[in-house]
Amino acid sequence: MASADLNSNETVGTGSVRVWDAPTRCFHWAIVCLIVISWITAETGPIKLHLWSGSLLLTLLIFRIAWGLVGSTTARFRHFVTRPRTAIGYLKSLMQGVEKLSYPGHNPAGGWMVVVLIMVLGLQVATGLFANDDVHFNGPLASMISKEMSDRLTELHGTLFNFILLLVWVHVVAVCFYLFVKGENLIGPMFTGKKNSAHVPPGLNLRFTNPLVALLLWALSVGIVWWIVRS
Repeated sequence: MASADLNSNETVGTGSVRVWDAPTRCFHWAIVCLIVISWITAETGPIKLHLWSGSLLLTLLIFRIAWGLVGSTTARFRHFVTRPRTAIGYLKSLMQGVEKLSYPGHNPAGGWMVVVLIMVLGLQVATGLFANDDVHFNGPLASMISKEMSDRLTELHGTLFNFILLLVWVHVVAVCFYLFVKGENLIGPMFTGKKNSAHVPPGLNLRFTNPLVALLLWALSVGIVWWIVRS
């Protein structure tokens, strides 16, 4: 996979450094849109659209896990997933106002937030595959289990979404804290891919994986989900 990597230590424009690749940014905003769509469709009743939204969420999660293994530097799990003790220490120093380190991508706490979100969203879409609405809809895999188990997973599916909303709220609060307290804009880079060099450690040697690899992984993810939904 090394041949698909594009070596980059580039500064794009004055005072900005490229840190996020396009696949990671597209994943981020697509997840935001699909969570909103899933929420609205769950509340208002267009169940087919809800199913398609959940299927797309599952596709994105499979892609992100694969991208976390072979994607660009800042997208890889090994780059931002630290020991829990490190993340806790980071939060303590942040609250005490003594945190001086900067990170090109996710900080230790943000990295764990990504992991938790992926896990919870994965469990959410998995339970949705086995859920039912007691009227005329059954999840694609509901026939593989008993009605009683399907009902339990349906209940869990609804409960998990409340937890997802809590995680989203925590994420928004954290972003606002960085913007208004620390003076670091985390939203802009998720659109442009570039961070202010003042918030990036010097001497970076980031590598950006060829986007064609992302397209291949996306196609494989679509195929896996299509097989699951149609099975």
